[in-house]
Amino acid sequence: MSIDPSSVATSAPPSPGKQNPRKTAAPDALDARTKTVIGLLLVSSFVVILNETIMSVALPRLMADLNITAGTAQWLTTGFMLTMAVVIPATGFLLQRFSMRGLFITAMSLFSAGTLLAAMAPGFGTLLGGRIIQAGGTAIMLPLLMTTVLNAVPAHRRGRMMGTISIVIAVAPAIGPTVSGIILNALDWRWMFWLVLPIALLSLVVGALKVQNLTEPKKVPFDVLSIVLSTFAFGGLIFGLSSIGEAAQGEALMPLWIPLTAGALAMAGFIFRQLFLQRTDRALMDLRTFGSKPFVVAIVLVLVSMMALFGCLIVLPLYLQNVLGLSTLNTGLLLLPGGAVMAILSPIVGGLFDKFGPRPLVIPGALVLSGALWGMTTLDENSSVPVVIVLHCLLNTGLGFIFTPLFTSALGSLHKSLYSHGSAIINTLQQLAGAAGTAVFVTLMTTGTTAAVNEGIAGIPASAAGVHTAFFWGAVISLVALAASFFVRRPTNEVPDGVAIH
Repeated sequence: MSIDPSSVATSAPPSPGKQNPRKTAAPDALDARTKTVIGLLLVSSFVVILNETIMSVALPRLMADLNITAGTAQWLTTGFMLTMAVVIPATGFLLQRFSMRGLFITAMSLFSAGTLLAAMAPGFGTLLGGRIIQAGGTAIMLPLLMTTVLNAVPAHRRGRMMGTISIVIAVAPAIGPTVSGIILNALDWRWMFWLVLPIALLSLVVGALKVQNLTEPKKVPFDVLSIVLSTFAFGGLIFGLSSIGEAAQGEALMPLWIPLTAGALAMAGFIFRQLFLQRTDRALMDLRTFGSKPFVVAIVLVLVSMMALFGCLIVLPLYLQNVLGLSTLNTGLLLLPGGAVMAILSPIVGGLFDKFGPRPLVIPGALVLSGALWGMTTLDENSSVPVVIVLHCLLNTGLGFIFTPLFTSALGSLHKSLYSHGSAIINTLQQLAGAAGTAVFVTLMTTGTTAAVNEGIAGIPASAAGVHTAFFWGAVISLVALAASFFVRRPTNEVPDGVAIH
């Protein structure tokens, strides 16, 4: 997206007698209807996003109860991510074409139906089907929340609100293993779904009664070829990335080059198709968002940070259980303080963003994130539990200072007409980053463990060596985020209506 600088001066003060369009775009105080809608979307989004990682701690129990292998069980997470990656690119179209109330009801109905099916599942196939239906609802909910906030909240108050959204985006996946660990300590795995179902149904009923449309649907064309290409592109890449860990253990369903090559070729076709369609505003995912430099820089940082988050969500529980010998419950509880730290920080950081902008927050956050990962490279079989908790809290502190400013500056730098597309792009790339982070960390851990075994090192020290390898390269990757943080800029909040987008 390129903007004619002569048509808008984002840094110049308003001329006498004229009001700044950014200050008059929305009232300072949100009305009761808007607060109700956003509140319902926040609660519902937290519930549905929580389920993305709730299965991680439960996989060993499911392998025993359903008599399935680790590679098969992993599909309960991989299938969820694949469905998210396939559906999210279409949300830019859905958010423009259909009413907010209709999309909310559709999303929560899908999630509730999937949760019920999973809770009643007699075997793996039905359970996987329930997870896929759940993911379909989840994929719609988060872009719906982001786009609603961008359209309803004044630009100068978005930081605080996006801080709350960061709790949904980052904290919900972070505490998923804790929730499942607590449930599995006392109940059957099906209760992970039975306990969520009443909350989902309550959100559906209240939302159907209270949610009103804050945006006007408009007729936009639907391109079938774009849907097909995006399905193969994002689905192929995430499937390939998610299979890297299995391939390292010799359990991959197919050679990795097949899904990765198919995904890359489909991605190239998808990009060319969108560049052609966006000339007439018919793109499924409008790539003019990448014409905004703040958006691009923020996207790079979000990808690296999400890789670190999801990689640690996989490796740290394995370290606590396989190296330190902790139980599933204790592992989940030890990860809780880090999630709590991020939950507390996110709205505070949002308020600071409104006052100071992104750079004074993102640079220290990236520094703390990198320091925490370098600290984790020192973990071994003799490390104490308090040290692990402190490092995990530091990691989440860094992420807490990163996510809110990045989400706000990325989306706030776009023209209003591109909000839904920017939201869809961010959420799609988050899934890719999560899959890549999981794949990279697990592969490095497996490689490091194998190398240690070949050197004649015993079981637990060998596992510790694998964990060290994963965190070492994670720390190296974090240096990319640290370097990119110096290029973050305060967004122009919103390009005034009437400015040409080329």
